[in-house]
Amino acid sequence: MANNPGAKKAIRKIAARTEVNTARRSRVRTFLKKFDTAVAGGDVEAAKTAFHDAQSELMRAVSKGVVHKNTGARKVSRLHAQLKKLAAA
Repeated sequence: MANNPGAKKAIRKIAARTEVNTARRSRVRTFLKKFDTAVAGGDVEAAKTAFHDAQSELMRAVSKGVVHKNTGARKVSRLHAQLKKLAAA
């Protein structure tokens, strides 16, 4: 357990950052689900819009440090591959 004021403050800061990061991660997941439902529905225009929103939200999470850079790039790449597959069909 924290015994000095600095350690107690660090615990408070970590709790605050965890709350913010959890909200950001949840927001990213929401946009990914919207993209998945658009792809499952087969609507190319809705999927393109959802892809654009999901991509920007993922890259925002990367810039904020919630998601690693390579993880964000990998997810965007896979989303784009799904979108291309849908558009080609």
